[in-house]
Amino acid sequence: MGQSQARAGRARPKPDAQHATREEERRGDIARPDAATAGAEKEEEEGRRPPRGPAMDTFFLSHGSPTLSIDDAIPARHFFKSWLPARVAGDRPPRAILVVSGHWETATPAVNVIRGTNDTIHDFYGFPKPMYQLKYPAPGAPDLALRTKELLERAGFGPVKEDHSRGLDHGAWVPLMLMYPAADIPVCQLSVQTDRDGAYHYNLGRALAPLREEGVLVLGSGSATHNLRKMGPMDAPVPQWAAEFDAWLKDALLSGRYEDVNRYEEKAPYARVAHPWPDHFYPLHVALGAAGDAARAEQIHQSWTNATLSYASYRFSTSN
Repeated sequence: MGQSQARAGRARPKPDAQHATREEERRGDIARPDAATAGAEKEEEEGRRPPRGPAMDTFFLSHGSPTLSIDDAIPARHFFKSWLPARVAGDRPPRAILVVSGHWETATPAVNVIRGTNDTIHDFYGFPKPMYQLKYPAPGAPDLALRTKELLERAGFGPVKEDHSRGLDHGAWVPLMLMYPAADIPVCQLSVQTDRDGAYHYNLGRALAPLREEGVLVLGSGSATHNLRKMGPMDAPVPQWAAEFDAWLKDALLSGRYEDVNRYEEKAPYARVAHPWPDHFYPLHVALGAAGDAARAEQIHQSWTNATLSYASYRFSTSN
């Protein structure tokens, strides 16, 4: 949410041009996270990695409109503000947070390596002036950024670019300012590749699985539905296409049909209407993949605004 124009008309690659899918994995072209986990264990013994602990759950959060930052009339705002009191992510605070946001697109994976405080990027237009004065001065997480780069390149997703100037876009800081208002947990971001497919992003997430046992909270931040051209008034009824796609997604996730979710453009009703461009959906695939193949999905919030913006959010519980 927040881009000035929809981008449904941009070219998408043919299926045979997409890479890092399950077929490539079976051929051995992409390393499995098992190898990355084994490497992490060795490095931990040598004192180069954080001690391993219970695996943290991963999450997909629908951040909807940037006005989530100031508008108490948005139901999801109260869900995000309950994050700490309700201990949604558990009793143990994360050592750091990795956010995969739909507002950062690159040709190949990129991480922001910030030593010091993250800048707050106001990457939206035409909104109330107070929103442009909001700041979320969370510290950067350069160690986590480099660890993320290491895991991805080890799994065949390189080269991973290091961005030493980019701060936090509103897909990261808007939900985080409500979830962790003290802004005292280090945060870094990972980009999405919109010329790839859902399976690519699921496998990219699988490469990041070791982070869960290193005290890292992996958050995918996007929207369960995201068609800006079909938005309506705040309290307008939900159209059929949006309701059916949202219901399909919930059923597929809760039933464990993750391959269907990876192939949502073929499997889901109204997929191209719900997501004319996939930037806000791929963060879900990364969070789902990072939780592991045996993960269990749970819907932790559901609400709507503007007729077509679903704030459906999910927890992916891992196997310790």
